[in-house]
Amino acid sequence: MRKILSNNRGVALILVILMIAVIIALTLQLNLSSRSEVYEAANLSDGIKLFYIAKSGFYGGEALLTGDSNNFDSLNENWAKLELVSAGSAAFFDKGHFMLNIKDESGRIPINQLVKAGVYNSDIEDMLVRFLTLSEFNLDERQAGDIVDALKDWIDEDDEITGFGAENMYYEGLDKPHSCKNGPLDSVDELLMIKGVTRELYYGTGENPGIREYLTVHGSTKININTAPGPVLMALSDEITGEMVSNMEEFRKDEENNLSDPLWYKDVPGMDGITITPSLISVKSDIFNIISTGFLNNMSKKISGVVERNNEKKTVRILSWKVD
Repeated sequence: MRKILSNNRGVALILVILMIAVIIALTLQLNLSSRSEVYEAANLSDGIKLFYIAKSGFYGGEALLTGDSNNFDSLNENWAKLELVSAGSAAFFDKGHFMLNIKDESGRIPINQLVKAGVYNSDIEDMLVRFLTLSEFNLDERQAGDIVDALKDWIDEDDEITGFGAENMYYEGLDKPHSCKNGPLDSVDELLMIKGVTRELYYGTGENPGIREYLTVHGSTKININTAPGPVLMALSDEITGEMVSNMEEFRKDEENNLSDPLWYKDVPGMDGITITPSLISVKSDIFNIISTGFLNNMSKKISGVVERNNEKKTVRILSWKVD
């Protein structure tokens, strides 16, 4: 009888211990789930705040562009000097801030202008060849010309191969086949699909820049020489040297110099005898890329968008929009 009672007590003790173990496990799991939900809710809240911080910076960039009333655009203007704006943004948010950057798309080479109504634009063609043969990109004139021909074939509507370019037969025979677009590029990234454009050429290497920094799919044939980077300035004419480019960049930094006339480059030391094709240059910009990155609690979110400014109406129209 005593053995039976003893065994029952032992079984009851084991059952109690098991029940306690189950309760502890359930409690810990419930605590973990509750904490996860709290963290998820906090992250969701921070994510929403972060989005609107970045969006505020983007709208601030739009305001700076529409508030610009000059008859020319240069890197000396408020929209191009954003360090103070970015630094001061912390005053408007609790523990958050944004970093704002505006790039002038009109200072880049407009690759879609290479072909218009099926006709090669010889001025843009020559500029692209000069650009691609700059020492930074390690291409000879033949290689550069082949890439430009392939770009023309990508844009034009026919299936006739230009020089050493490429049409559908080439692209459909690749390991990862695709069709030739036969239309203008929607994004500069499309260049990676075109014959001759390698990832190293497009993105650059540790030593050299990539071509993507200097090209655009937007705008007209005119390039704003007030904002164009050095390699683009160099590609404007066979006569322009590296020293001249440095002098041009120094000249336009001086706010005392008049940059409202595209012919200001002739006032640059050593350039009075240089002639750039007038149809290629301007001092006014319409297309800009606004990049706003919001920061909050070790998190970040970037909003970028290409906008077109209407100087008469003082408005901007978003052409493309991306949230990272």
